[in-house]
Amino acid sequence: MPGHRSITEAEKLASAKLGGIPVRRDQMAAVANIHRAASAVRQHLENSVLRGSDLTWTAFVVLWVVWVWGESETRHVAEEAGISKGTLTGVARTLESRGLLGRSGHPDDGRLVLLSLTGKGEELMQRVFPEFNAEEAFVTSGLSDAECRTLAELLRRVVLQVEDHGERRRRELLGGAEPAPRRSGRRPKA
Repeated sequence: MPGHRSITEAEKLASAKLGGIPVRRDQMAAVANIHRAASAVRQHLENSVLRGSDLTWTAFVVLWVVWVWGESETRHVAEEAGISKGTLTGVARTLESRGLLGRSGHPDDGRLVLLSLTGKGEELMQRVFPEFNAEEAFVTSGLSDAECRTLAELLRRVVLQVEDHGERRRRELLGGAEPAPRRSGRRPKA
């Protein structure tokens, strides 16, 4: 692929660029490879299993969360899927328009919305998940079962570190201030 650099080339370039800058290289490599692995796996699964069902990674994760947890409030689905409520709104509308997801009002609080799989959504997940899992096995086929368990546990510990201590660390880094709102990257109109 033209313009594509291998992970080995990227690591060599980063090392050369950093030169004498004092950095914790093992930690940098770990985080960079978490990102690279996540991106590679996501791209592979979107371009193989999910493409045939016209699903994005995010749409699949939303369906997965509702499939596993059952009818759920949108805020919980967004949190479990690791996306914003705004992103969930768009994804849920698309899945609803395709007849895969249903939306209903909460019986006790009209401000809340519940999501549930339709029969068609249930059928899709019953069909797609085994294919998805087969590709999970493919992308980890270079590892033994024990290595997969170790990798899963190590990554879980990284996630727990951020969940348990990340907010306090962010506040320390920001001197107690709230983080600035996220921006889309677009510049404001003049």
